[in-house]
Amino acid sequence: MPRFFIDVPPAGENIIISGDDARHIGRSLRMAAGENITVCCGGRDYLCRLEKISDISVTAKIISVEDSKEPSVNLILYQALPKLDKLELIIQKAVELGASMVVPVMTKRCVSRPDAAQFEKKRERLQRISLEAAKQSGRGIIPEVGGIISFESCISEMKCLDSGLICYEKGGIRLNQANLPKNGAIGLLVGPEGGFEAYEAEEAEKNGVKKIWLGDRILRCETAPLAAISIIMNLTDNI
Repeated sequence: MPRFFIDVPPAGENIIISGDDARHIGRSLRMAAGENITVCCGGRDYLCRLEKISDISVTAKIISVEDSKEPSVNLILYQALPKLDKLELIIQKAVELGASMVVPVMTKRCVSRPDAAQFEKKRERLQRISLEAAKQSGRGIIPEVGGIISFESCISEMKCLDSGLICYEKGGIRLNQANLPKNGAIGLLVGPEGGFEAYEAEEAEKNGVKKIWLGDRILRCETAPLAAISIIMNLTDNI
C-alpha cells in the first residue's frame, strides 16, 4: 500500500496531502477515490481512504490508526564520511534496517573532506534517499541525515546515549558481549575507507564507547555499518 508522510498530526477525520505527493498519487500512481493509502506522522500510521484527488491536493479520510512498527531501540549511525556514492548506499540500507538517524562524522582518515557549506548542498538529496527508503521499508518515521560533525562532537554525543559502540578492525568485544539495551538509544560509530587512527579508538574508549569487533575479515566502510546494524537489531529482538 502506498505510504506518505506528513509533518503535523491530523486534527480531524481528514488528512490533506499537497505538493509533490499529491501529484504522485494522481499522476504517477493513477489512484482513484475509494482506494486506500497509509499516512505516517509522529510514529503513527493512519490508514486512509482517498476522497478527492487533484494535482494540487488530495483529501483522504482516516479509517483507522495504529502505532508504527518502529524498532524498540533508537539507533543512531555515526558514519565517518566516505565518498558520496558510498554514503548514499549506507543511508538507504541503514534506514531500511531500522536506523533512526545518520550523522556524518569527520575523522582523521576521511578521504572526502567537504566543508559544511558544500555538504549542505548535498543534504537535500541524501534526505530524499532516506525518505524513499523509509517509504519502501514501511518505516513510521523519516530518519534524519544530520550535518557533518567533528570526531570530538561525535564522542561527546555518544556519551549521553544508553550505549556507545565503535567498530574497530584491530579488535574489541563481540556485539553479543556489549550488553545492549533492548529499549533505549544506541550510538554506532563506523570508520571511513582507511579506518580509524589508534588514538581515535583510544579516545572513544576513554569516554565509555565500547570497541566492537566484526570478525577477522576487514569489511568495506559501506559494509561494516550494515553488518553491525543487522546484528544489533537481531540482538535487541528487532529482526
